[in-house]
Order: sequence, then C-alpha cells, then structure tokens
Amino acid sequence: MLPSPPWSLLTLLSLQGAAVVEPRPVARCEDVQRIELALEPTAAAREICVSPGLTTSLHFDAPASVELQDEVHFEEVVRDRKLLTVMPPPEMSAGERLRLTVRFEGEPASSGITLMLVGHSGQATHQVEVSRDARTRESLRRELLQERARTAQLREALARTQALLEQSGGLRSLIASKTVGRSGVQAQMLKLDLPGPPEGGLSWGSGNSYRSNKSVAAEVWLLNSGPEPWRVAGGSLVDARGVEMKGLKFRQDEDIEPGQLKPVIVEVDASYAQARGELTLTLWDERGRTITLPKVTFP
Repeated sequence: MLPSPPWSLLTLLSLQGAAVVEPRPVARCEDVQRIELALEPTAAAREICVSPGLTTSLHFDAPASVELQDEVHFEEVVRDRKLLTVMPPPEMSAGERLRLTVRFEGEPASSGITLMLVGHSGQATHQVEVSRDARTRESLRRELLQERARTAQLREALARTQALLEQSGGLRSLIASKTVGRSGVQAQMLKLDLPGPPEGGLSWGSGNSYRSNKSVAAEVWLLNSGPEPWRVAGGSLVDARGVEMKGLKFRQDEDIEPGQLKPVIVEVDASYAQARGELTLTLWDERGRTITLPKVTFP
C-alpha cells in the first residue's frame, strides 16, 4: 500500500514552491543485475550494490576463481565453481568500495576482470548474473518475463498514486493524515536572548514555533552579515538532556544574501510528549558557517 502524501508543518508554513533540504538519496539498487562481458569487454570496473546483513550472489556462466579484497572481515563468503555468495563486513559504510577480481578457468591470469562491491545502507542487489559469452535464449527469456512483471507493478503503483493525488489537497489531506486535530496547529513567538557578535556571519532576527499532532516546527529569521550568501545544508535539534531528535528536515525558499534577513523553516516528527522544555537548534551551510539558537521552545 502506498503511503499518504507527506503533508506536514512544512506544507502548512511554506505553501509556495521551494526547495526542501534533505539528505541526498542513494540510487536504488536493482534486485537482479546482469553483466555481459562480451558486450563491453573493455568497460571500467562494474559496480555491484552490497549491504551489511544482506547477501549478494554472483552466478557465472563458466567456472571461475575469485579474489575478494578484505575477505577476512566479511560475515559470509561461500564459493562454488560457478557461484559466489557474500555478506559484506558489518562495519562497511555507504559508499565504501571493495574490489572483487574474477578469473575464468582456462584463461590467462592477466585476463581477469574487476568488479567493485559498493556499500549501501539497507539495500543490496540479491542476484548478479555474470556472462563471459553471449547469453542464452533462456536467459534472455527470463529477463523479458521479469521486466514485464516489473512494468505491471509500476503501472499499478502509478494508478494508485494518481488516485491518491486526486483525493489529496488542502485541509482534507491534513485531517485525513491526522496531522491536524481538534486543537489545530498551535503557535507561539520565539523569544531568544543571544548576546555577542554574530556566529558565522549570521545573527538571530525573530521567529515562531509550531506544534501539530505529529510534529513540531520553527520558522527562524536570520540576518546574514557575512560576505557570502547562506543556505542551510544541515542541522541538529537537541533537548535539555543532550539527546538529538532524529529526522530533522529543512525548507528555505532562497539564499540569504549578504545584508538580508530571511527565514529558514525546520521540522521534526514529535508526539505531544516530545520536544518539551528548552531545546538547542543548530544550523549550518556547506561551508560550515553555523548558528546556534539555544532555549528554543515549542507550544
């Protein structure tokens, strides 16, 4: 079942089109990957998605031997003449790369090919078919059937999404998603006392904080006294116990140019029992220019 549209306080507070700053998404790993050496014999190292805790199996169309970089730290390595199953090291991080060298039987050592295992978080390619020679008719037929099934699933998902979009919009979506209840959205003015020179060329102007059934948000107006434009790239919201609230999201319509006062909106999922008391909000840009706002409170 597809999730409901992501209506939130960011939607309520910024109804005009604008950029929402979130972590850069990782490319989706294919469940089945096919590598045909005969079609691209001189290609650079082919990349294969792997992830700690998930197995990836490589099927070769001819007997082969393999050399695996850092094999001693892998959770699982199972070899056969035409099959290799691996589960990467538990500490493998997203983007980390480990080399896999494959040499087919009967070919000189210098003819080995290099595959690159690339770490991803929570997703991996489960099956990789490595073909030294041209693929058989049966292999092509299996791929055709798989692609047809995938196309049918995508069509069904698209139809469900279109149906949801036709029903979505305005207050009805906020009510249906339980974002807004009888108490509506509570709001209050932020009153922060920040003495001293601006941090990173930024200083506090004014702001408001908000609470809905599912999240809290703050709209903070910042003055840029530095020589370069400023745009939020990350941040943290920490409670009085020093615990950071996870999943902080940002929205900023445009850069804060030197000498300008403009808003940045932040939001994080929170129940009515969470985000209580005085919290500390820290924001920074790609260059590391930071501003810290202590004693931020929510209704």
